[in-house]
Amino acid sequence: MRKGKRVRRSRKTWSDMTDRQRGGLAVLTIVQMVLAVAAWVDLARRDPREINGSKGKWAAVIAVNFIGPVAYFTRGRRTVL
Repeated sequence: MRKGKRVRRSRKTWSDMTDRQRGGLAVLTIVQMVLAVAAWVDLARRDPREINGSKGKWAAVIAVNFIGPVAYFTRGRRTVL
C-alpha cells in the first residue's frame, strides 16, 4: 500500500439498499431496541445487591449494540437462590 493513500470503504445509504436489505436492517434494529429496553427495565427493577457491579456502569454498557444487553443478561445479574 502506498504511503499517503487512504482506502475508503463505500457505505450504502438507505436508498441504495434493496428491499430485502432494508427489511433485514429494520429487523436487526428492532431486535437491538427490544434487547436494550428489556435490559434497562430489568436493571431498573433489580436491587443493587442483585447486580454484579454498579447500576450506572451496566446502564452504559447496555447502550452498546447487541453486545451490551447480552453482556448484562449473561454477566451483570447475580443468581439469587
